[in-house]
Amino acid sequence: MRFVNNAILLHHTIMAEVKIQTTLGDITVRLYDETPLHRDNFLKLAKEGYYDGTIFHRVIKGFMVQGGDPDTKNAKKGANYGAGGPDYTIEAEIKPGLFHKRGALAAARLGDEFNPERRSSGSQFYIVWGEGYNDSKLNQFVKQMAMVAEQNILDRLAQEHREEIMEFRRNRDRAGLSALQDKLIAQAKEEAKKQNVGMSAEAKEAYKSVGGTPFLDNEYTVFGEVIEGLDIVEKIQNAKTLPGDRPVEDIVMTKVTVC
Repeated sequence: MRFVNNAILLHHTIMAEVKIQTTLGDITVRLYDETPLHRDNFLKLAKEGYYDGTIFHRVIKGFMVQGGDPDTKNAKKGANYGAGGPDYTIEAEIKPGLFHKRGALAAARLGDEFNPERRSSGSQFYIVWGEGYNDSKLNQFVKQMAMVAEQNILDRLAQEHREEIMEFRRNRDRAGLSALQDKLIAQAKEEAKKQNVGMSAEAKEAYKSVGGTPFLDNEYTVFGEVIEGLDIVEKIQNAKTLPGDRPVEDIVMTKVTVC
C-alpha cells in the first residue's frame, strides 16, 4: 500500500528512500532533505547493514512502533531493550513544518532531564501511528504547546538569573524577588509570542484526516515519512506485547536498504 496523499504530504525535494523489510512485510520511507544530519546518518547505517536483524523492541498500540537498537540482534527471549546505539548522538533538527502525522519517521532520544538539547539517538527511530483528532482537541494542543514553550523559556531565564534569585532569598528580600519574578514571567511571555508556537493548517488537516501524535511536535526530530507499507506499520502496532512493550513474537527488520 503506497501512502502518498498530495493533500497532506510535506513539500520538499526528494533526496532518498529506504526500504525496511520486516517479517510482517515491507515499509518504504522517504527521508527529508530539511533534516540532512538525520537523513545522512540513516542512509549510512542502512548501507552498513546496521539495522539488519534488529527487532521492533517497543510497540505501543495506537501510538508508535520503535526499533533501531543494535543490541536486539539475536534478541534474548523476555529481555527488554532500548539502550543500545552507536557511540554518538545527533544534533536536533526539529523543524516547524515537519510534524508527527501518522506514518512520520522520527528519532528517539533521551528525556529532557538528561538531554536538554534534545539530541537524537544515533540509531533508534520510531514510526508514528497515533489517532485522529477534531478541531477542539487540536486547539487544546496548541494552547498546551504555547504554555510549554513559555515555561521552558521561564526555566532558562531563572537559571540565567540564579545568583540574583539566591541573593534575594538570602537577604529575605521578598519585594525584590517578586519584582524579578514578574519581570522574568513578562519576558518569557514576550519571547514565547515571538516563537509563534502553533500548528499549521497542513498539520491540522493531517491530524484530522489521517491522525498522528501532535503532542510530540517540537519535542523530537521528524526526518521522514512512510510512503509505502503503512498497512505493515498498522500490523506491527497491533502486535500483542509483553510488559515493557516488546512484542510477544519478535518482528525483525530482516534487511534495510537504500532504494
